[in-house]
Amino acid sequence: GELWNRLVFEGSPYLLQHAANPVDWYPWGEEAFTKAKELDKPIFLSIGYTTCHWCHVMEHESFENDEVAGIMNDAFVCIKVDREERPDIDNVYMEVTQMMNNRGGWPMTVIMTPDKQPFFTGTYFPKTSRGRRIGMMELIPKVKNMWQSNRDSLITDASNLTRRLQRNQTNRSSAGEISQNVAPQAFSAFSNRYDEKQGGFGKAPKFPKAHDYSFLIKYWKKTGTSHALSMAEHSLKSMRNGGMYDQVGFGFHRYSTDARWLVPHFEKMLYDQAILVQAYLDAYQATGDSYYSTVAKEILDYVLRDMTAPEGGFYSAEDADSEGEEGKFYVWNVNELKGILGENDANFYQEVFNIRTGGNWNEGYRHKTNIPHLTKNISQLASEFNLTEKQLTERIEIIRTKLFNVREDRVHPQKDDKILTDWNGLMIAAMARAGAVLNNKKYADAAINAMDFILENLMKKDGALMKRHRNGNSGLTGVLDDYAFTIWALIELYEMNYDEKYLEVAMDLSE
Repeated sequence: GELWNRLVFEGSPYLLQHAANPVDWYPWGEEAFTKAKELDKPIFLSIGYTTCHWCHVMEHESFENDEVAGIMNDAFVCIKVDREERPDIDNVYMEVTQMMNNRGGWPMTVIMTPDKQPFFTGTYFPKTSRGRRIGMMELIPKVKNMWQSNRDSLITDASNLTRRLQRNQTNRSSAGEISQNVAPQAFSAFSNRYDEKQGGFGKAPKFPKAHDYSFLIKYWKKTGTSHALSMAEHSLKSMRNGGMYDQVGFGFHRYSTDARWLVPHFEKMLYDQAILVQAYLDAYQATGDSYYSTVAKEILDYVLRDMTAPEGGFYSAEDADSEGEEGKFYVWNVNELKGILGENDANFYQEVFNIRTGGNWNEGYRHKTNIPHLTKNISQLASEFNLTEKQLTERIEIIRTKLFNVREDRVHPQKDDKILTDWNGLMIAAMARAGAVLNNKKYADAAINAMDFILENLMKKDGALMKRHRNGNSGLTGVLDDYAFTIWALIELYEMNYDEKYLEVAMDLSE
């Protein structure tokens, strides 16, 4: 009909969000490429994912706009891809985008010939040009004009680029043996980029790259280099104390826009929670400090509460925006806190979590909102308030529960409720390991249920894996990540309860 484009028949929440756009979107597939050849038009490929802030912005400014959609439909055959469903497509075009621009990101914008040879790439484009960033209204007529009048040079550029990409892939597959000194080299690279003050590596933005800390802890175990452990510990504590961690409902946001872990991009991704649990469990096993096991439990409790399907699998992500504003669900103003907690507890909470009357972050000054975060550790705070650490944490917990209950009544960010095989593998591995390490039946059971769900719904009769399940339908062919992470989860389950069926399935999958 007139109201919907072809994406209305898709299973991905991200593609369905674009089904009412005036852009005549196609999903990735032969139909689109045949159409482009027939009409002799280039392809406009847009790749994104549900919880991507700039994807929402570009959709709102351009793809929902009749004027922009009109010139897109006239000049191109337009394809929309969900990178979480098709990491294979995403990887190829990300490499092209980085090759052409020395940087990449989402939304990813690729313009290419009908036989898939890219000649123009970029990320977010506004509707009309701003500063040095060209807008869609200026870009599209330019490309259309070049396609009509200067096509030969476009096609030559495109085929040169394709050849470079193929060369890169050939070089990579002949990489050969890993040398012995790669671990010491990695350690010294981390040492050089380490942020002594805030933890983590390099400057803003900072991502919670959990595997970096797991590597450093293993390096310390192997070599006894104490600096490796202290870098990991300081970073893991700084991240947990920052605004990048949801201090009220637990779980990590996707990354910090600044170097001190204060202002995050507020989306929450399943894979981040999974890999971070592994890092905090590594730290707990290395040090015996229950601080780390507590963080692991908080993250897993968040996943069980907010990211778990009734039938057992785990959802993919929670959006950053609610009511059209990024972070609105997660921030607080002083009057609100006083109303909920009373003067006394509100003052205490303000002190502990650095809440300011005028707001405590750049976007928050307008609305006087605050992102709760800690800048001192629990023992420092306890002595300042003349409390024992136990008394302090109990008081914080009572207040946190009150705030959480009030926050539950707010408009929630949208959930991306597709169940992805690869990300579920990561989460099941984390749940199973926590079940074993912390001797916790709740996590062990969740791991077993989720794996039962995957094997029942995402494995075909012939033993091959599918990629995605949503609303009772499974689809898309599994790729390497789906197999690798599912095998990892099966091995963790076997190590948790020595049930040989998990080992047998893991062996079948690895074949």
